[in-house]
Amino acid sequence: MEIPEKICGIINNLPAKPGCYLMRDANGKVIYVGKAINLRNRVRSYFHSASQQNRKTTQLVRHIQDIEWIMVDSELEALILEMNLIKKYRPHYNVRLKDDKRYPFIKVSWGNNFPKVTVTRQMVQDGSRYYGPYTSVWAVHQTLDVIRRIFPYLTCDREISGNDERACLYHDIKLCAAPCIGAISQAGYRQMIDDLCQFLMGRTEPIVSRLQTEMETASQKLNFEKAALVRDQIRAIENVVEKQKVISSDYIDSDVIAMARSNGEACIQVFFIRGGKLIGRDYFLLEGAADNPDAHVFESFIKQFYDQSPNLPAQLLLPHEIEEANIIRQWLSQKSGGQIVEILVPKQGQQQELMQMATENAVETLRSLQAQWQADKNRQLQALNELQQAFNLSAPLNRIECYDISNTQGTAAVGSMVVFEQGTPKKQHYRRFNIHQVQGPDDFASMEEVLTRRFNRWQAAQDISQTPGKKPDPAFALLPDLLIVDGGKGQLSRAVSVLEKFELFGKIPVAGLAKQNEELFIPGQNQPIMLPRHSQGLYLVQRVRDEAHRFAITSHRKLRTKEGLASRLDAIPGIGPARRKSLITHLGSIQKIQEATLDQLTAIPGITPKLAVAIKSYLE
Repeated sequence: MEIPEKICGIINNLPAKPGCYLMRDANGKVIYVGKAINLRNRVRSYFHSASQQNRKTTQLVRHIQDIEWIMVDSELEALILEMNLIKKYRPHYNVRLKDDKRYPFIKVSWGNNFPKVTVTRQMVQDGSRYYGPYTSVWAVHQTLDVIRRIFPYLTCDREISGNDERACLYHDIKLCAAPCIGAISQAGYRQMIDDLCQFLMGRTEPIVSRLQTEMETASQKLNFEKAALVRDQIRAIENVVEKQKVISSDYIDSDVIAMARSNGEACIQVFFIRGGKLIGRDYFLLEGAADNPDAHVFESFIKQFYDQSPNLPAQLLLPHEIEEANIIRQWLSQKSGGQIVEILVPKQGQQQELMQMATENAVETLRSLQAQWQADKNRQLQALNELQQAFNLSAPLNRIECYDISNTQGTAAVGSMVVFEQGTPKKQHYRRFNIHQVQGPDDFASMEEVLTRRFNRWQAAQDISQTPGKKPDPAFALLPDLLIVDGGKGQLSRAVSVLEKFELFGKIPVAGLAKQNEELFIPGQNQPIMLPRHSQGLYLVQRVRDEAHRFAITSHRKLRTKEGLASRLDAIPGIGPARRKSLITHLGSIQKIQEATLDQLTAIPGITPKLAVAIKSYLE
């Protein structure tokens, strides 16, 4: 194909040095990020006729309208920059972890005197230890349920002095070691948490050995109560370890990575082997894998997954050689603090059997997921068909919008708009509306304001779409195939009046959903629609309504918290809107402002030493 003049000029000016390149489409959106040892040669290769044999590359090249590049000093720097750019832009043509917002981790706040164990999605360099990532919060809590019964860490916010008169209920049910009453010393508590950390890493034998010594010592000193507690702890650990499959006497920590592919989907299965035991396994789905060779998919997964992982094994086992093995090995070894991380392709023996087992698990996982997706799709289609029949609509339903209002006695009133397309939430189109025009607790007027603003923005989107270079908000550019307001006839009448004002009544089906009996009221019909109790149509309406309610309440709470914070700050002499905003932006909450030192406060723009003293004295 003929290279466009603009692209040709960019390629001719690219340096023959390491770096990353970003390819953009006509709208300026980044659609692909890559790295290269030689930027000029690598980018030029996309436009050679041989490259066009790959369907995905052909489509990519067809959409490239601009190329941006960033030069670095080495291939390793290019690899790290590429990962960061993919994480930032999530380009359509790159292979990327599916739904990769931020995976949850178990966080052990080791920097505290009495470390806590919590769940987080962000790793901060604050001296804490992190374990994971896990594919779901449910998996994290399932793990914590197990380890808390073995290592009863504290979960409360008490200031631990060891002198409290009574412990909480968790101590009574053996889910807290109660350092608050001195039932365990600081050194003993920290040893228990260190054992917990070792347990999460699969290193249980040293823990059991030490605990057995402790039990025997306690028994010899006739401290049978402590000996019994340690014995129960040992048994709990052994019960978990018994379920872990013994792989070999070779104690090299390894991750076995396998893959299954079907109908454009790619599923990676990882076996985590620690101390010769299979301590866990997990699967990860990838987007953009279609038409990419297996080696490239493995490379993309390794870079994205281990970029987040705080703990690296000594070796990765793969079913295929990968082109970037050397530079990835260098990056992983650097990330692990100098420990060499090997990338191996087992050909025979026990490691090959493990690879086969991981591959079979990947195939079965993907097959099961695809069957589930198909069943969900069938249920969604059934639900949409049932609603189409119930509302006597000539066209199939695609987009459903639902609205709800949340407030506390009229304060911090918020309206929510949630969108479902093809029976599933389209969260990027959710919108919230802070109520401005209504005074007091008037849900009917609030609903009218929300819908008026929504369709005003629809009209504005039509005008913007006619203006070259401007893009309307996609959430407002489309009209719903069904509009639902949470409430009965009163809310329905306000929705109808708004639709009439915009000359949309009769064009958009509208219904008011009454909570008590799940009745759907529609204009001009005395009797409400009552969907069958166990119908997919009713389940879909309930999910849509519940989601609108959840989104409204969440938005209301955030606004109420923000307004409460703002009102307390407004009462401080010398704090106006600009300084209030600066305090909220930098510290976020009253508690954080109270805990801040004078130096931290004066570091905030607009806060003088005198004002910092006034803030501290007022809030305290």
